[in-house]
Amino acid sequence: MAKKAAVIYILAVLFGNLTATAFIPFPVFGQLAIGTLIFGVTFTQRDRMHSAGGRKFVYKVIALTAVLTLAMLLSATYLWGHPLAKFLEAHGWKWMAGSIDSMSTGGPRVFVASFLAIILAESADTEIYHRLRERSWAVRVLRSNMVSVPMDSIIFNVVAFAGWFSPLMLAQIIFGEIVTKFTVSAIYAILPEKKEAVAAEPRRV
Repeated sequence: MAKKAAVIYILAVLFGNLTATAFIPFPVFGQLAIGTLIFGVTFTQRDRMHSAGGRKFVYKVIALTAVLTLAMLLSATYLWGHPLAKFLEAHGWKWMAGSIDSMSTGGPRVFVASFLAIILAESADTEIYHRLRERSWAVRVLRSNMVSVPMDSIIFNVVAFAGWFSPLMLAQIIFGEIVTKFTVSAIYAILPEKKEAVAAEPRRV
């Protein structure tokens, strides 16, 4: 169960990074990265992983994910990024091609932003969730995500995109990401797998 939860978490983070610069028009918030919808899953998935494998296991997976993210972004910048973008564009996947091309071009900033966001925001989520381990699943997920979601959105976007977007647009993107990630993580938390995930931990309503 813990390994399965870890695989889902790692894949979600990696694919979220691949689409982190693919922006789509979004009501009220202006623009929203497709990766934001995927990252919304990772916060609750980290909590499932915590319930299944414990705190030490989570930190090992976070560290592995950070290294894999770094390797993926560096290799995209210097190896396969631009060729893959051209291939995808030629086959009609322009939004994905644009995201990978942007990620490849802005590699150093993107991977530093992603690396910092994973380490800091996920560590904060882990510690808060761990302190609330005797509370109900909903309390643990919502309270830990209330801290980690804004932290992740602010760190990643400021480091990756400050100077790229205007301050107003950057603020809109950050706000939109916080709302979207928190909503997606909350919806994902009520899926049936929840009962399986929390079985290994004591619970107090």
